[in-house]
Amino acid sequence: MKLLVFAHIPPPYHGQSAAVQQMLEHFGGNRRKLIFRHERVNRYGIECYHVNARLSKTLEEVGEFQFRKFDQILFYCLQAIWCRFWYGVKTLYYVPAPGKAVALYRDWLVMFFCRPFFDKIIFHWHGGGLAKWLETSGQRKTRMVTYRLMGNADLSVVLTEFGRSDAEKLLPRRLAVIGNGLDDPCPEFNETIYPARRARAAALKAILFRNRVPGNLSEAVVNVLFVATCSREKGVFDAVEAVRRANQAAEERDSPLRFRFVVAGSFASSVEEKEFGEFIRQNRLLSTVVLLGFVSGESKYEAFRNADIFCFPTYYPAEGQPTCVAEAMAFGLPVITTRWRAVPDMLPANYPGLVDIKSPEQIVEKLWFLCASDLGSCSRDSFLRRFTLERHLTAMSEAIRSVESAEPGP
Repeated sequence: MKLLVFAHIPPPYHGQSAAVQQMLEHFGGNRRKLIFRHERVNRYGIECYHVNARLSKTLEEVGEFQFRKFDQILFYCLQAIWCRFWYGVKTLYYVPAPGKAVALYRDWLVMFFCRPFFDKIIFHWHGGGLAKWLETSGQRKTRMVTYRLMGNADLSVVLTEFGRSDAEKLLPRRLAVIGNGLDDPCPEFNETIYPARRARAAALKAILFRNRVPGNLSEAVVNVLFVATCSREKGVFDAVEAVRRANQAAEERDSPLRFRFVVAGSFASSVEEKEFGEFIRQNRLLSTVVLLGFVSGESKYEAFRNADIFCFPTYYPAEGQPTCVAEAMAFGLPVITTRWRAVPDMLPANYPGLVDIKSPEQIVEKLWFLCASDLGSCSRDSFLRRFTLERHLTAMSEAIRSVESAEPGP
């Protein structure tokens, strides 16, 4: 089956662009580049022809209006139409916008120019919030145009049951719930990582509950990791405030434990980056906060291996199914995250690490509770059951190929 993938890949790096890149790589790569070369073996039965519809150069530009983007959209649409006739691709794969006006207008343009040329349309909803935005913020004409241009897709793929509302709002002919997946970042978990996690939890428990004197200062330092785009809505400000309060509580309790906040990710806003730096300086946290910047590959996995707790108190409006939480589960880390959208559904039932949004005081309680907990096996098992790459790719390929055999709609 031939598939026209109209979506961008990194840079800039975020969950959606990384997921598209991963799908392309495992479905045989971009056939536009391989057409005159030896063909790759693709056991999923899908040939991808990619239009890298990148409109933003940095995270700060994502979702922002710029006049140059209009010309870029037209150029990408022409590429897609050319691929339709040159390669005979009849199915268009597209990632719709969350609930944001500028991004929705982009979708209108793409559907207006491209949809008439393709027999089948597949939407893959990585972000969320469009349905609620259309009802609460969008005008009647906005809803009418959206239904006209984006309604009745042949297939809508959502990440979670929570995300159904966005897809169902536009009345797709079929809907599939397929969670994200990632290649196991630590296949050596049972041999090396889990024994180290258990030993570390036992050592911290002895310090915390049996007043054992740590052999050195580093033994009493709890590494709290944040891996995501750094923004207020992703929770980086709430997390650093919680770490500050946790250390303050440790001093008041005369406890040797100290919490270190390790931040891995780029700031989406220069204003927020400056504000974060001011917060660190004003509260004398220069030795407490470690800024790694954007990391990937082995550098990112090293940060996960060295962490004791993963903290991601997000309330990002378009949050879907954050890959960082699945990565933390793969490494057997206790996870502190928010009761926000579909995020709690990623974790085991009755998971003890959930907090309300915008609640640093609740995060402090979880930091003290989870720093000496042994949840590694529980988190790891959930990852293996639900978020492996093979499970994801198999489900995606089956859903995509089912569109080709379906009867054409009106």
